[in-house]
Amino acid sequence: MSETVLLVDKLQKTFKKPFTGKKVEAVKSVSFEVKRGETFGFLGPNGAGKTTTIKMLTGLIAPTAGKATIFGSPIGETASRKRMGFLPENPYIYPYLTPREFVSMCARLSGVSGKTLKSRVEDVIRQAGIFEAIDRPAKQLSKGMLQRTGLAAALVHEPEFLLLDEPMSGLDPVGRKEVRDIIVAERKAGRTVMFSSHVLADVELLCDRVCILKKGEVVVSGALSELIHEDQRFSEITLVGVDDSLFASLGERAKGSHRAGDRAVFEVEGDEGVRKFLGSLADEKIRIESVIPKRETLEQIFVRQAI
Repeated sequence: MSETVLLVDKLQKTFKKPFTGKKVEAVKSVSFEVKRGETFGFLGPNGAGKTTTIKMLTGLIAPTAGKATIFGSPIGETASRKRMGFLPENPYIYPYLTPREFVSMCARLSGVSGKTLKSRVEDVIRQAGIFEAIDRPAKQLSKGMLQRTGLAAALVHEPEFLLLDEPMSGLDPVGRKEVRDIIVAERKAGRTVMFSSHVLADVELLCDRVCILKKGEVVVSGALSELIHEDQRFSEITLVGVDDSLFASLGERAKGSHRAGDRAVFEVEGDEGVRKFLGSLADEKIRIESVIPKRETLEQIFVRQAI
């Protein structure tokens, strides 16, 4: 059995603008893979090409060039979607249907039937956290509840591969935690999860590997353990009473610096760097407010590479 669930090889998508016919390259030769049993983060700023790529993977639009397979079957074929659960960024739930009716319809379309249908629908709606609204028409549901209904529909046929486009969109902090718990539970059950998100703290918490797009191209790809090095730490040193001349002088010795009100904040790399930096302050009439050890975060990598 192959360890690769999703293989994307030089996938491209070019659109033509109406009237002018001008070509727009939304996705440019994107390549990455998602391995069995892992949680994979698909990231990028607005307009980077994430949703376009996901639409190609689900067969909603055809690629201009390149190829991709899901469980070895080419995208666009029915076989590539049978073992996948998909949550679009803005799921459309028929306004006159209840969550029970909508998820039941999706279950039947995915091959769930017989005695297990009712219990399975109720189980995933409960898992998604909207059981109290199971028989309420969708037009009466909040955006967060609609998002949860779409997630329940993606889960109902127990897919081996979950593809989620902004699953935390429209959710409050409690809802976000519940979706994170669902992703963790699916991972523990041996399923593979790929999701896009702008909430980088969630990605850093949940994902094994990430891929970051910028203007339709991959700019970062790899395991989080390799991208975020625990041993490459820095310290954030906050000082009070620093004049402009001293701020400029200290800034030359630091990795980064900025002012925050009457405080000056400096980022200094390594333990030895911190000792030298603090030692240089011995004759200065300033107050050291704090020295906080830190490490580079996924958000900092994202801002540096994708913005």
